[in-house]
Amino acid sequence: MNSTPDATAPVAPASHHAEFLKAFFRNSSHVGAIAPSSSELSGILADTVAWDSVGCVVEYGPGTGVVTEEVAKRLHGRVRFFAIERDPQLAAITRRRCPHLEVIEGCVTRIPELCRERGIEKVDAILSGLPWASFPPDLTKAILAATFEVLPPGGHFATFAYWQGLLLPGSRGFRRLLKEQFSSVERTRTAWRNLPPAFVYRCVR
Repeated sequence: MNSTPDATAPVAPASHHAEFLKAFFRNSSHVGAIAPSSSELSGILADTVAWDSVGCVVEYGPGTGVVTEEVAKRLHGRVRFFAIERDPQLAAITRRRCPHLEVIEGCVTRIPELCRERGIEKVDAILSGLPWASFPPDLTKAILAATFEVLPPGGHFATFAYWQGLLLPGSRGFRRLLKEQFSSVERTRTAWRNLPPAFVYRCVR
């Protein structure tokens, strides 16, 4: 009997946490939490975008699609959007959760190529759910370098961070890199009901 999940079958919300845990144990260096982001944190992240004035938005690492679902509530016809997810199982879940949105399976370092394939010259805002503190410095720099190929001066970049990890070397190094690379870095209010509590870095290139 084939035990592979059916990519076309509906996924019950209660199963998202289990799938996220499986992804964590498959590759904990690329899945930095043991639970998906809460609706509170996802809403804070999605609200960093000025949806009435952007033309293209990209999401890095949608996971089980909780942020993508918040994006879907805010999208209108003039905005182009796609998400990039490295884990095949999580990408499949996000596609089922948001079937009308484009979810690409791959690495975010390919964002310049992915934009060219779609005739997109620039991205106005990037929302990220990537576990930056878990990445080696070379990978973080490669992702940001690729990001800056499509994110023009004045473009917005937002990503969340967990309060419990702020003193870890990876988190300190990432925060320092944000301040070096972006003209403005601000913190949003805290999503206390998230597991663990988190906030969003709102950055302007």
